[in-house]
This record gives sequence, structure tokens and C-alpha cells, in this order.
Amino acid sequence: MRVTDRTRLRRLPAEGSYRTEDLHAVLDAGFVCHLGLVIDGWPMVVPTTYGRAGDYLFLHGSVASRSLRAAATPTPVCVTVTHVDGVVLARSLFNHSINYRCAMVYGLPTVLSDPEEKLAGLRAISDQVVAGQWGYARAPSTKELAATTVLRLGLAESSVKVSAGPPDDAGDPDGELDVWAGEIPLRTVRLDPLADPALRAGIELPAHLAGGDPVPGSMRPGDLA
Repeated sequence: MRVTDRTRLRRLPAEGSYRTEDLHAVLDAGFVCHLGLVIDGWPMVVPTTYGRAGDYLFLHGSVASRSLRAAATPTPVCVTVTHVDGVVLARSLFNHSINYRCAMVYGLPTVLSDPEEKLAGLRAISDQVVAGQWGYARAPSTKELAATTVLRLGLAESSVKVSAGPPDDAGDPDGELDVWAGEIPLRTVRLDPLADPALRAGIELPAHLAGGDPVPGSMRPGDLA
């Protein structure tokens, strides 16, 4: 990753990283991002699913999507992925904070037109959300593919920032206050699948959902023990 004026971390740079492996770790731990771009002179930030394959992010949506239509021409975008790991409670309200892992990716996305490239991008997104589902459910039809916009965004201009640990005011005068201080860890938990009420009898839960890889960034209830 290259450091630019956009990605240079000016506040608390010690919490930042430009290492590719750190970027991949943050991106691979989730599947929901926020896509930011300017439309008609105003900023727009849209939550959407994504997938990473190699040094690219893939995003998708309807061809009718306003944000994706705007990205059909070379339009600068910023994609952010954030995981909230905990609330940090200090002895003063001023020093309360959040533990998090965050990645920011800047660039000019490419709108994929080749059907095979679009399918590869959609598979990356599907695999990121639920590994194994791509080969299990029906693949997109030609009509569905034509109705879908797929963006590919390179990861060259990116940065990572991680905040972790307890409050840092123990050595201040506030450290003498009779106020509890510490962390409240937060986790996303994957629960047991719920079948569609209209599901036909005899269709069993597939192995990749029953005991396969968890949703990125999540935990199963048993993992909390």
C-alpha cells in the first residue's frame, strides 16, 4: 500500500498501519462496508456487502442504484470497513472511547462488463458473506446478471487503524477517583439458522451452514464460553 495525503494518519499514527496483511485481516473479518462518493455535489454514504479477492474489493447492487450509476463513470470513492470491539470506560467522560478495527480504501472503481468477471466478483461477495453458498444455491441467470452492477476497487491506496486496550487515564489525577474503569467487550454472534416457514419438508440444513465456517467477523454462542 502506498501512503498518500488521503491515507496518511495524522492523529494517533501509532495506531495505524499500511501493511497489506493488516488490511486483509480487517477486510476479511467482515462483509458490510460503507461506500462513500459525491453525487450532484453532495456526499452519499451507502452500506453494502463486499468481498475481497486478492488485492481487490468487489461491491454490487442493482443497475438502478443511484450510487452505482454514478460510479459507472470514473468517480473517486472511499470504502470503509469498521469492527467495534468494545466500549472503553474511563474515569472521566472526556476519556471514554471505543476499541475498533477500521480500514479505509480510496480509489476509482471499475465497473465490470464481462460476464465472467462479474460472476467472479459476485462469487467473491457470496463467499465472504457465507462460504460455500455459491456452489449450493442457484447461480445468477443471464437476466439477473444484466440487472446487477459489479464494481472492482483496487486496494493500493488504503490504511488501517486499530484501537485496543483499557483506558489510559490511570496515571492521571483521575486515577485517584473512586470510579470504575475498564472495557466492555462487544462481539457479533452467529446464531443458529432459522428455516424459511415455507421450506418444503425433507430439505436438510447443508453442512456449510450447520457446521461450516462462521460468518466473517462473527462468533457462535459456544465461542463465548
